[in-house]
Amino acid sequence: MAELPASKFPAQLLSEVAALPALPGVYRYFDADGGVLYVGKAGDLKKRVSSYFQKTHDGTRIGHMVSRIVRMETTVVRSEAEALLLENNLIKTLHPKYNILFRDDKSYPYLKLSGTRASDGVVSALSASPAAYARMGYYRGGVDKRHRFFGPYPSAWAVKETIQLLQKVFRLRTCEDSVFGNRTRPCLLYQIKRCSGPCVGLIAPADYVQDVRHAEAFLEGHAQSLLQNLELRMQAHAAALEFEQAAEVRNQITALSKVLHQQSVETQTDQDADILAVRVQGGRACVNLAMVRGGRHLGDRPYFPSHVQEACELMRAEDELLAGDAAPAPDVNVAVQVLQAFIAQHYLDVPVPPSLITSVAVDPSLIEALSQQAGVKVSAQHQPREQRRLWLEMAQTNADIALTRLLAEEGSQQARTRALADALDLALADLDALRIECFDISHTAGESTQASCVVFAQHKMQSAQYRRYNIEGITGGDDYAAMRQVLERRYGKLAQAMRDAAALGSNGPGSVRLPDLVLIDGGRGQVGVAREVFEALGLDLSVIVGVEKGEGRKVGLEELVFADGRDKVYLGKDSAALMLVAQIRDEAHRFAITGMRAQRAKVRVGASKIEDIPGIGPKKRAALLQRFGGIRGVAAAGVDDIATVEGISRTLAEEIHRALH
Repeated sequence: MAELPASKFPAQLLSEVAALPALPGVYRYFDADGGVLYVGKAGDLKKRVSSYFQKTHDGTRIGHMVSRIVRMETTVVRSEAEALLLENNLIKTLHPKYNILFRDDKSYPYLKLSGTRASDGVVSALSASPAAYARMGYYRGGVDKRHRFFGPYPSAWAVKETIQLLQKVFRLRTCEDSVFGNRTRPCLLYQIKRCSGPCVGLIAPADYVQDVRHAEAFLEGHAQSLLQNLELRMQAHAAALEFEQAAEVRNQITALSKVLHQQSVETQTDQDADILAVRVQGGRACVNLAMVRGGRHLGDRPYFPSHVQEACELMRAEDELLAGDAAPAPDVNVAVQVLQAFIAQHYLDVPVPPSLITSVAVDPSLIEALSQQAGVKVSAQHQPREQRRLWLEMAQTNADIALTRLLAEEGSQQARTRALADALDLALADLDALRIECFDISHTAGESTQASCVVFAQHKMQSAQYRRYNIEGITGGDDYAAMRQVLERRYGKLAQAMRDAAALGSNGPGSVRLPDLVLIDGGRGQVGVAREVFEALGLDLSVIVGVEKGEGRKVGLEELVFADGRDKVYLGKDSAALMLVAQIRDEAHRFAITGMRAQRAKVRVGASKIEDIPGIGPKKRAALLQRFGGIRGVAAAGVDDIATVEGISRTLAEEIHRALH
């Protein structure tokens, strides 16, 4: 094996690489700031990791990544399957910069059946507690063994639709236990035949448990056998001359048959399955996940991974390094890599169904590792037939639509960024590097003043970089003083860091820099304050732009005010540049408002007390409470009513009303 170069990397790192064992495992690369660059797996750690440091990679993406490596961590495992699972677990946890990453937007909803299990047998006829009658409802969160959970479902709508279907067929209760325990007559759901009325004893406990058992069978995909059992029950009731009971079962059969017809389920061979379709275009990818539970298609949800290009280029470079001069490395199939990354990451937190239907073939070792992790046999099929083929075609169509929509939205946002850069003559070598920071001030009559700073970069809002500033030591309602304080706090340290970097001659890509644009929500007054702050700090005035409201404060009539003396600019109501400015300004306003309200609520926790209002003493407090019967009465009163109390002026009445609302 070639000698590891000793000039470019820390000696400690190279010694660790040389000491690696030839065993399966997972490796992590870190940069100088402690950020995770890359997480990878290997059947042979020594061979895989050493390949990164044996050759020069100048001018390539892998070379850029390798040049930033200063530290490495490795974990040895027993098999490549374990390495695969650990790799994706770490990717989800550490969010490395050069791996395909699927971010969780939210948890999945479930249908929950609580109360007595159908398998627990028949409860006593004297039992009237809510726990004796299972309740079905929508649920989102962690699952446990005390109740039964069906799902997960792709959306809240899918859960609620399923609940409505079960109400029509099996008439299970959906009311809370507190409502159930206090009913004296049946509710509207009973009247419209969506509930069997267990709260007032209109169904025997044994019959209700049987309905619960049937609902479970339906949710588990045994609808055809359930229909056969219901038909046998109907015939048995009819043979025993129990025609009313036979009619009830007949109605259940009719409702269930209608549901199955609406769902277009012609076969029940598929009980639980996930359909996974992947599309790659324009450097972006989409994985569309469609869920089939109990033979019913419940809907789908698109996922858009990040770092697709970076990760696939690294994979291709890795294959070339390992292949060496013996043979050319095969091209990396981006769609396959994206789908395999999704499968490995998604099913770490979500139960995996026994059947996966995929638009491309995936590595069998991945499915084997997934089966070991889940404890159930999982199969994958990428060329299905009949009903499964129709499901896959539908998922592929939805993936195409979702990816096309994403690319259109991103293209529109990039067009807005370009329009703004052109309108303001911003000299940018790379439009993707444009960074805008926007400030707004929010308070209520001077109370709980907060300033917000939102960031726009890489053609989108960067919520992780937003900041709020509590403004203190100023006169309430003085927006100019608040703006001065937030700008000094935001850019004071940055100005010093820029001076230090200039003194050291450090002007590289990692050095600190001023945003390309600093938007101020306000006109000449706020811009004048910003100009004074920047002049005192020695910063460039040309980046300061105020967003001044137009005539009548109408949207679309805003004008841009500059701190460096340029004339005001009106971009035009239909200008893409103005749309971007308005988007950023509105986001700053929203962020400031929510922070101010939260701060105000925190200050007033348990303290919307009248005596805390300036100008209210014991006598006026007693008079108010006596007139209106308590604090709630005062809060419900209008300003005119409060002003009629002896000793309360109109101004004080307005202050009381404002404080209590």
